[in-house]
Amino acid sequence: MSAAVTLEIRSFINGRGMSARQWVLTALCFLIVLTDGMDVAIMGFVAPAIIGDWEISRAAFGIVMGAAPIGLAVGAIFAGSSSDWFGRRKVLLLSVLSFGVFTLLTAFARNPTEMALLRFLTGLGLGAAMPNTTTLLSEYVPERSKSFLLAAMFTGFNVGSAAIGFIAAWLLPVHGWQSVLFFGAAVPLALFPLLLLALPESARFMVVRNVAQEKIGAVLARISGADLTGFTRFTLREETVAAKQPIAVLFTGAYALRTITLWITYFMGLLVIYLTTSWLPTMMKDAGMSLDRAANVTAMFQLGGTAGAILVGLAMDRFGAVRSISLSYVLGAVALVALGVGGLQSVWLAAVVAAVGFCMSGAQTGLNAYAPGCYPTQARATGVSWMLGVGRTGSILGSSIGGVLLGFGWGFEGIFAALAVPAVLAAASLSFDGPSRRERRQLDEQPAAAE
Repeated sequence: MSAAVTLEIRSFINGRGMSARQWVLTALCFLIVLTDGMDVAIMGFVAPAIIGDWEISRAAFGIVMGAAPIGLAVGAIFAGSSSDWFGRRKVLLLSVLSFGVFTLLTAFARNPTEMALLRFLTGLGLGAAMPNTTTLLSEYVPERSKSFLLAAMFTGFNVGSAAIGFIAAWLLPVHGWQSVLFFGAAVPLALFPLLLLALPESARFMVVRNVAQEKIGAVLARISGADLTGFTRFTLREETVAAKQPIAVLFTGAYALRTITLWITYFMGLLVIYLTTSWLPTMMKDAGMSLDRAANVTAMFQLGGTAGAILVGLAMDRFGAVRSISLSYVLGAVALVALGVGGLQSVWLAAVVAAVGFCMSGAQTGLNAYAPGCYPTQARATGVSWMLGVGRTGSILGSSIGGVLLGFGWGFEGIFAALAVPAVLAAASLSFDGPSRRERRQLDEQPAAAE
């Protein structure tokens, strides 16, 4: 086959600017992550109202708070492997539809057991959404701006989490906690028809899965806006791996160390984030704050995280991913100590909460943007999803242990000072594999050989 009719997809995407359809895809992925963020964070804002309505203890409600993270972990693990076999588009569509439906059903739960089951099922869909939006977008954007664009996409999570906080503050006093869940369900269900019409399949995935060349060309031409009628063969230059099964790739050669360090880092980051966002509203209410005030202050965590994600993404493209993400985790540890020392009565409470969100969510978003480049196409969704799935045991622990620590009499200062430890461990774990990751990035940025 002559070079004139062969097109290497990675070089083609890297050598062009972003087309209108690529920007549309970025916006669609942003909206998916936004709805994901809303429905992940929603229980933290309605928990105080439900606890009061059902007259149960905070420890008893821990089963509900921990159910969705368990579902997220399971959903992420299975959806990633499914995506590497069946496609990014199909799994994404199913995930958005499912978490919208189960969030709606959660509003009709009558007791903690029913609500925990429904939140687990909601979590399955939520867990499937994140790794597949990450993978799909990473396979359609140029390497030179990938970290920033993925980080910008992930700000949707922070925007959604913050938005549902402000919406909860508005709806809760008048319409009750069920109305917040109705709103959280309406957004993904309204988004689903748009995704059904406009979401493309990954051209890189289709090459790896040996889809007909005509279909690959049609999808790539549509997303790039380029005339590809002169090309009859589409290829993908990537590092060769011996393993055939996606999950086996994660533990082959240099990928094994990358996999373990990503898991540890993600676990530590989510432990901090979920304990903070899940239990901070309850701790503030116990200190005498109104529900709407508690929701608004907690929402500052997500607003800070939005700004942090953008700046960390820019820093990753300019100064390197490992250095930028690790520094953000360390600064997050400092902010957590400041939050604990300052206390709930501090006039700077909202600003310090925003600073914690800026650093911790910024670092976590950066890690999400960085992970896809650590794996080849045949195992990319699996690698990202297993990082999210295994790492989400940190969110399970964080969501559940807050009630236990409060029940044991831990104070606000002690809890947040202790959270500085996993933040530092996250930075240390990621830095451990830094050199091999830089080598991987250099390989990614090399021009492809002509075919």
